[in-house]
Order: sequence, then structure tokens, then C-alpha cells
Amino acid sequence: MDELLHSLTTEQPNANSNDIDRMDTLSILKIMNQEDKRVAYAVEEKLEQIAMAVDQIVERIKRGGRLLYFGAGTSGRLGILDAAECPPTFGTPPEMVQGVMAGGSLGAFEVAREDIEDYKEEGIADVSRKEVTSLDCVVGISASGRAPYVLGVLEEAKRRGAFTVSISCNARTLIDNIADVNINVVVGPEVIMGSTRLKAGTAQKMILNMISTATMVKLGKVYKNLMVDVRPKNKKLIERAKRIIMLATDVSYEEAEKYFELSNGNAKVAIVMIKAGVDCQTACRLLEKNEGFVSKAIEEGMVYGNR
Repeated sequence: MDELLHSLTTEQPNANSNDIDRMDTLSILKIMNQEDKRVAYAVEEKLEQIAMAVDQIVERIKRGGRLLYFGAGTSGRLGILDAAECPPTFGTPPEMVQGVMAGGSLGAFEVAREDIEDYKEEGIADVSRKEVTSLDCVVGISASGRAPYVLGVLEEAKRRGAFTVSISCNARTLIDNIADVNINVVVGPEVIMGSTRLKAGTAQKMILNMISTATMVKLGKVYKNLMVDVRPKNKKLIERAKRIIMLATDVSYEEAEKYFELSNGNAKVAIVMIKAGVDCQTACRLLEKNEGFVSKAIEEGMVYGNR
């Protein structure tokens, strides 16, 4: 018997759902909803650790490093999902934020490869394949906090000098002993015993949302609360970019559309052009000088324009 596995909070039966197999549909959903409410409060208890991770990630990305998520099963899929959303939302190059899943991501969303998580050497090999360096940030995600694959990932990343973060949903886990920052959010037993795609998965998704979003805010990818680095690659995103220009500058739709074209579809550049009263080339130069921060570029541009 695996005593460690049986002692995990996520592997305990949930007394509140003990009779779930005899409940009507609405009662099942009410219990699930009630349990889900606990997740946000559990995450709240770890905000300081999440902030520590974000600050380190930002510093390394500024120096040319990457944010790499590694996980198995649901944990791996969530990492891939968060990474995949960064380029269209924040205009990041695809290599900046990456998700790696045990067994490979191709086909992993259709067919689960749960056996791969049992092999530490697979995690070591994936870190090697990604050519992790001391500039990178490696986040190991494991609900149990004991998946050998993730242990291998963190050990190898640590050996290479990378900054390491662990995300788990149990207290005092094995991966806590390796990572530089430990984010262990204890969400309690699942409605279906051991099904960590539920509350544990929700907690992991919330944490990944926080990590990537806060990182992008601190990298200048957001102006006020607007996603000014959005890549307008379809009709919906083109309209969103124009609306962002309108909201940021208080101009009409027609004016926003005009500057959208003048800026070659770059909402961030368009906003600086309008707010600072400069041309496209100058707006681009101001943004580059101010590391992509729109507010700083506008401030300098207004001084520049008043000379």
C-alpha cells in the first residue's frame, strides 16, 4: 500500500458528497458549487507566494528568459492552455510562455497518457529537450505534489540554475522540498474522491491565470485594464482592438478605425499616437524606449510633442 498517497488530502473521501450517487441532478450541482466556493479562499492564502513567483518570472523574462509550465494529466493540460492564450491575448512570441505535458502535448487532449507521470527520467528529458537555462522560470504542476515526472522536472531545472516554482493541492509535498517557491493550495477532498480535475484543477487554473496575467501587466502588456497588445487576427479581435483604442483615448469608432489602419493594426501604437499627438514611427520609438509601457510612452511623448 502506498501510505503517502493514501494520506493526501486530495485522496480522502468527502463527507459532503457521500450520497452523491443517490441525489437528484440539482442536488449534485449544489454540492459541487458549494465545494468550488472554497477554492478561491484557499488560493487567497497563497497570494504572497504567487507574488514572489511573479516578480522573479518578470525579472528573468526581461533578461531574455522564458516561463515554462510542466505537468502530467490535467495539470499538464492546464499549463498548455494558459501558455497557448498568451500570444493572442498579450502579443507574446510563442516561445516566451510554453506548456509541456508528460507524454507530449500532441493528442494529449484527446487521449490521456497517464502512465508517463510515473517516470522521473521523462521529466528530466523534457527539461533537457527545452534546453532550460538559468534565465528560465520552470513551474512544476502536480495536484498530489508527488508525481515523479514533475519531481524530475524540478530537480533537473534546479540543477541547471533555473528559478523553480511548485504548484500543488496538498500540504507538505515532495515537490516543496525542491522548488524555490512553493504554492500548495489545500482545497480539501474532491466531490468524487481523488478526481483532481475538479477543485484541484480549478485552483491550478486560477493560479496560472494569476501568474501569466500579473506577469504580462508588469511587462507592459496592459494599459489601464486594456489588453493593448492583443493580436487582431480575426474579425472579433479586430473589433476588440478598435474598441480598446476608443476606450483608451475617448475617440469615436471612425477615429479609432483610422488610427488602427495608421498603426498597422497595433492598438498600443495607435493609443500612443492619439494620446501623445505623434506619428506612427515616433510612437513605436517611444514604446521601445519605455519597454512597451503605454503610460510612460505617452508621458514622454507629450513632453516631446510640446517642444
